[in-house]
Amino acid sequence: MAPQQPMTSSNPHVAATSDFSQFQESGPLWDGLTTLTGSHSRSNPILSSAFKPAQNTYLMPTSPAKGHRAANDYRPTIKKAVGNTPACLVNASVTYCGNDQIYAFGGFDQYTDEVYNHVLRLNLNTLRWDLVDNYGDIPGVRMGHTASVYQGDKLIVFGGENEHREYLSDIVILDIPTSTWTQPDIRGPIPRGRARHAAVIYEDKLFIIGGVTGENNVILDDLCYLDLKSWTWSRTWSFTARFDHTAWVWGGRLWIFGGLDPDMERSTDLWWLDLKGNPSLGITSAQGTVESPATLNRMTHSPGTPFSPPQQLPTRSGSYAPNSGSVQIRSLNRRKPTAPGAISSLRFHSGPHVPALLSGTHFHVYSSGVLLDLITPSETVRPYECNLSSLELDSLRWQRLADGQEVFKPGYRWHYCTINENGTKAWLLGSALDVANAPGPGDENHLCEILCIDLEKYGLLGNDLISELSEQNRILASERQGSPQHTSLGADLLAVFDQPPETGSGTDFIVTADCDDQEFPGEMLEPTSPSPSQPAFLAPNAATSPPIHVHKIILQARWPHFKRLYAAQMAEYHTKRMHIPEPYSVVRAFLYYLYADSISGHPQFCSDLIDVAGMLVMANLYDMPKLRLLCVNRLSRELDIENAAIIWERARRTNETWLRRRAEQFCLGNWGRIVRTLGFKSLTRQSLIELCEVVDMEGRVVAGPELEMVGALNSESVGLGKTKRPRLAISNNAVMDDLDEGEEDDGMELS
Repeated sequence: MAPQQPMTSSNPHVAATSDFSQFQESGPLWDGLTTLTGSHSRSNPILSSAFKPAQNTYLMPTSPAKGHRAANDYRPTIKKAVGNTPACLVNASVTYCGNDQIYAFGGFDQYTDEVYNHVLRLNLNTLRWDLVDNYGDIPGVRMGHTASVYQGDKLIVFGGENEHREYLSDIVILDIPTSTWTQPDIRGPIPRGRARHAAVIYEDKLFIIGGVTGENNVILDDLCYLDLKSWTWSRTWSFTARFDHTAWVWGGRLWIFGGLDPDMERSTDLWWLDLKGNPSLGITSAQGTVESPATLNRMTHSPGTPFSPPQQLPTRSGSYAPNSGSVQIRSLNRRKPTAPGAISSLRFHSGPHVPALLSGTHFHVYSSGVLLDLITPSETVRPYECNLSSLELDSLRWQRLADGQEVFKPGYRWHYCTINENGTKAWLLGSALDVANAPGPGDENHLCEILCIDLEKYGLLGNDLISELSEQNRILASERQGSPQHTSLGADLLAVFDQPPETGSGTDFIVTADCDDQEFPGEMLEPTSPSPSQPAFLAPNAATSPPIHVHKIILQARWPHFKRLYAAQMAEYHTKRMHIPEPYSVVRAFLYYLYADSISGHPQFCSDLIDVAGMLVMANLYDMPKLRLLCVNRLSRELDIENAAIIWERARRTNETWLRRRAEQFCLGNWGRIVRTLGFKSLTRQSLIELCEVVDMEGRVVAGPELEMVGALNSESVGLGKTKRPRLAISNNAVMDDLDEGEEDDGMELS
């Protein structure tokens, strides 16, 4: 039996590719990246809706966590479908259409040389495939088309290739509730017929990007759109030549990733085009002037990237390989105007967290402001070589969310991927390779297996929530760029922070705190009358730290609680002095945040994670949502062995559920080291009991010969020829794979 070829989903948010050239990301954001801009570009795409903070809802951070990566206790489940399971067709469209239903349409059967126009429906509740009786203007057979959900109950199909190898440019619409096809009256310049393009709907416009067309298999760089209200095609612009790619819209920008370029190279480029406020593209929702059309520059081939000479397209009698690099491609040089607006492009070259696109089948889906890359097993790629990675669009950084063995079981091949409209669940459709033990014959050639992935388990919030948290995205993106570049008044204020008034700093208020482990000799506060509303600020006869000199006008402007306290003319108003019963370093870092509006690693004020954990407590106490967001984000990104127990305790104290669970997973994955840290030993008895109760009832410590035996069982699959060093591990009903020292140095991340 001929091996299955990798397949491409026609979902506008999904693309599958294979035999990728490997690329990786550099450490700093712009190191090793090639940047192309049009008339103007933005390095950090930002959404700009209102800030609506929600308790315990934070974006998955992008920077790698320090220390070992904890094993995620979540494992996606594989379920078997029943009913009229479709064949593993090539280049069919598989689309989630709401109400827990997936629709499959068209496709090519590489074993019978047939192209279909069947409509099949998968009920995700009953896991049953049904052949849908459809009516009306039933479209002809096709493959390589796109099917996009519109208004929740319509499936808009564009283009594709029929059984005569003719490229189509028609529009057909399936009304999902009635299973009826219609063909609208189309006006305007109809674009060239094509297949294996990308399509995405944004503000009642169906955008079509790229694709393959013509007898000589020309790769198109076209960009056009169909106005779904007037059913009128726009003119065609030049964007970027690509096919088998994926496209999506986020933050008012049209994004492109993956696919093959005119040189038949697997693309490592990320492109985006500004849409908002662009009347040429029919988008006028944003205010402001529109810049002149951008001048598009072409990428050059990255040196050292493997390249396969193009070959002739095989005939129908052979195995059809629509997604392979064996198609003869010739670029079409047509004089078209460049797409209006700002066009930018990045190429990722190296780095430990970018997914290795060397081989295997890749699926790309957009969710929650990130692009997900799923590397699935193939004939040459085993599960341990696969992974689930994310590219956060606000910072353009990659993060590995899970290793392949945490997602995929051996013995399966996955051919299609689709995602729900909320971006919280993804489904892989495939088949089992163990046909002998399968309940029915020919399961290897049918979409009879379903892998459901709960993306919320990996920290993704969903598209609906992410739109409400766009201000959080902006804050985090700004913070990830490092310490703010303060100029003018801001730099002057920071220069006089915590400077005595006799130096000419103009400070007019004193804040004291508790001593850091008796680091300072301490001084006695003068007895004052306690305030009924805020007794915690007054610590009569308590040892305090040296004074921190600040400006009361800064505290009033940046600290709502201080503003209320001062307006009420409490005791602090008269004494011009305040005591905060928190460690000195924490209070000083908190006051510095009021001046700098940032907690990025300052060598003097915010360098210690324990101080950041203390600021999380203060942010919770004083109801400062932005500071809470920054603290949670940094603590989760920089979670390490020494501080994990303290971070867990602070997250528990402040009811930050998401951060607490993340710290729990990290502690379990590194239990032997965690229990030896000073942070763990400093926990209260109650906290120690609660943290120990996190371990599964059936959990046990695995060490010594047993752990070596587990490593020996995996040595063949690892195949790296490295000597594994056993380490202590906590097992929750499963033995954790040990990590060698090389993986430690590579900065393994927390999932």
